[in-house]
Amino acid sequence: MPQQVQAVISRSKDAPVELVTITVPDPGPGEAVVKISACGVCHTDLHYVKGGIGDEYPYLLGHEAAGVVEAVGEGVTDVAPGDYVILNWRAVCGECRACKRGRPWYCFNTHNATQKMTLEDGTELSPALGIGAFAEKTLVAAGQCTKVDPAAPAEVAGLLGCGVMAGLGAAINTGNVGRGDSVAVIGCGGVGAAAIAGARLAGANTIIAVDLDDRKLATATELGATHTINSKDTDAVEGIKALTGGNGADVVIDAVGRPETYKQAFYARDLAGTVVLVGVPNPTMQLELPLLDVFGRGGSLKSSWYGDCLPERDFPMLIDLFLQGRLPLDKFVTETIGIEDIDAAFEKMHHGDVLRSVVKI
Repeated sequence: MPQQVQAVISRSKDAPVELVTITVPDPGPGEAVVKISACGVCHTDLHYVKGGIGDEYPYLLGHEAAGVVEAVGEGVTDVAPGDYVILNWRAVCGECRACKRGRPWYCFNTHNATQKMTLEDGTELSPALGIGAFAEKTLVAAGQCTKVDPAAPAEVAGLLGCGVMAGLGAAINTGNVGRGDSVAVIGCGGVGAAAIAGARLAGANTIIAVDLDDRKLATATELGATHTINSKDTDAVEGIKALTGGNGADVVIDAVGRPETYKQAFYARDLAGTVVLVGVPNPTMQLELPLLDVFGRGGSLKSSWYGDCLPERDFPMLIDLFLQGRLPLDKFVTETIGIEDIDAAFEKMHHGDVLRSVVKI
């Protein structure tokens, strides 16, 4: 029987978010209803509010979540009611050319629930990244549910659903950071801070954090940065080279996603080094680089989609590392808030006052 629950929506561009009643249908074939325990406030949600992703309003916000499966539809075998899960927004299809080539983290046909959640008047909602987890319950494709150890608190576990996984994966999966490598991360918000934690986990020897905000640089140090550069005071490229014997870093991760920071990353890497773009640019941005420099410096220029993660492989492993005390996911949680406090959390995030606010439901 369809259920009515409380949820947070964005009704139109730049309008304040609203706490409303929505209708969640029973799960159909291949779907699951998940009772949400906690959901991180991610910058992507603010992009939806600001119209930076699309105009399919109203949006059901929230996507960085963990909870418990309440019900599943026909044909679902991988999860069952009672399973503790992290939600992911790239449920692989298993059938596309990337999946068939053994590269499911590049899946070109990821899927979401077929049915729509609605407002009380029947208006269909567009769930953020196919999830919509600023809600007491949500409907997703069963493949978006990844079982993990329930010993991990939901406010910590849910962060792997988006930003923290993107940063960790940018270092470990996309950048292939290895023992003894030098790594620089430009932009130390949630994603960049996670990239620093990932570089440390992978055994990097020199880990350089670059940002304009000393508060973020202090957090980066707690998460594993061996050196920091405030690029208001020091040229980022020259600073990174000075800390790497004049050569540049083996891997440079751009967690901002602007032409200026990408160029810094490009010129701050060693010859044959790797640049990883994980910060998301907007559609108006253009990049111009001398083609001779692209050729002459060699190496790899990569983009990282969701940290090139495979949720069923990476989420349980990273949760286990957290429970072993080897990955400090709890340090990403600045505050826990109620579902009615999301607008205030957006404001804090905009001003750089938090690494992550997490809604407990």
